[in-house]
Amino acid sequence: MHPTRRQVLVAGSALAAGGPAMAQGQPQRGGTLTVQLTSEQRVLNPAIQASTGVYVMASKIVEPLVDLDAQGEPVGVLAERWEGSADGLTHTFHLRRGVTWHDGKPFIAKDVQFSAMECWKKILNYGTTLYQFLEAVQTPDDHTAVFRFSKPMPQGLLLRALPDLGHVIPAHVYEGTDIRTNPANTAPVGTGPFVFKEYQRGQYLIAERNPNYWRGNGQPYLDRIVWRFISDRAAASAALESGQVQFSPYSGLALSDIARLSKDARYTVSTRGNEGNTAHTVMEMNLRRAELAKVEVRRALCHALDLGFFIENFLYGYAKLGTGPIPSSSAPFYVPRPAPYPFDKAKAERMLDDAGYKRPSRGAMRFVQPLKLLPAPWGEYTINFATFIQQSLREIGVRVEIEARDAPGFLTGVYRDHNFDLTTGWHQYRNDPAVSTTVWFRTGSPVGAPWTNQYGYNSPAMDRAIDVAATELDATKRKADYQDFVKLAVDDVPVHCAVEHAFISVYAKRLMGSHNTPRWSSSSWHDAWLAPA
Repeated sequence: MHPTRRQVLVAGSALAAGGPAMAQGQPQRGGTLTVQLTSEQRVLNPAIQASTGVYVMASKIVEPLVDLDAQGEPVGVLAERWEGSADGLTHTFHLRRGVTWHDGKPFIAKDVQFSAMECWKKILNYGTTLYQFLEAVQTPDDHTAVFRFSKPMPQGLLLRALPDLGHVIPAHVYEGTDIRTNPANTAPVGTGPFVFKEYQRGQYLIAERNPNYWRGNGQPYLDRIVWRFISDRAAASAALESGQVQFSPYSGLALSDIARLSKDARYTVSTRGNEGNTAHTVMEMNLRRAELAKVEVRRALCHALDLGFFIENFLYGYAKLGTGPIPSSSAPFYVPRPAPYPFDKAKAERMLDDAGYKRPSRGAMRFVQPLKLLPAPWGEYTINFATFIQQSLREIGVRVEIEARDAPGFLTGVYRDHNFDLTTGWHQYRNDPAVSTTVWFRTGSPVGAPWTNQYGYNSPAMDRAIDVAATELDATKRKADYQDFVKLAVDDVPVHCAVEHAFISVYAKRLMGSHNTPRWSSSSWHDAWLAPA
């Protein structure tokens, strides 16, 4: 055991908050920032696929209407200002003038209309739920976009959703094509500070400075960004320590290396800049499997997991028990409650017996066929959790077979083909439950939409609870409504939000202008720069 590892992480956070900020000085132009990622993505279009894996690359190229500032408040990007009607049915965005796409065409309101109605509403994995009541986007002129909803949309919800679910793509590149297969999905055209240059599958992605970027003032400062796909964690740590890589986001290194590097004066190890991306490590259950269709079985499997042991021995203490789909970091919506499924092996066995799955003999397995578990290939958390589940469930007579896949294979197997029984993954919370949390529980997402309810869970009561909360304009009532959502999610447990954790960034101290907003890794990096080595 390593009792000081939490203290090490806190010390790293404090360093990030104080040291680099005091030493930044005048930004310097030039240089290449190299970023290590554990895996690559099928698409690089954040208007049709919402995920940190997409944002960490594509958000430097493709911009949203709104982002979050250093205080976590909405700030305009492609939208300069906005207003909403008192009934929550109309939201008007006044768009930035003089912005051009990387191919030289002007950015206009039609691009917002196309992105919202054809991508965010119809395809985007979280957007299909958030924008289900969006009826139209009107464009009275080239610099005004009027969003009209059939049911109230709280302005606070919309503004906090847009940083993740409001990226704008060029209508002239996508109109008349199959949006899902358009070549621009892997060679994106945007308005951002960096222009797509090259993508070598399995190796790297390169974007270079946009010489016509609308912010001016010499931004962006960096010449280029290179994202290197390094799945081997030992190799990733070696690349960072040798200076080949300057930044590893989203807990991309082995936790043992994170603890070690936190003591190295050359690096900052911190959760700062990730506050807007608190995550749960989860176990999802496919209710199409007969045994898992029974809620008693799902609850039993949850009771079989000694999560305290997992946190201390697998995660080095960098996490805490989950209490439901809304994490403790969400001050506007979280209500403290105990972890719903404390470890109780005997209880788990009794519940399986009562559900009709008694062991036929001592030491025998309860189900005729093993459960097929596809672990998400996002990192150490999800891979280790799969192994832990396998070992834990065997103790109660449930055999689990793990089938490892790369990122495209995992997304296809789980979200399109539904060819799994269990899966592990990260569920990320993005500022409001309606942005990227309730979509895991509500029906209606298109088949194949990543990170949505694709496991056969269908509850009209849950759908009603989600829709009521999402359209409530009064903040106090919304918080109360979301407690109904949490209770249903915990009781029905199609997804077990087992462990809550913040992502950890590891980066060279010479990376300046960084981690200064709550979702920095997923933002544009227009003001990031490198001090001399």
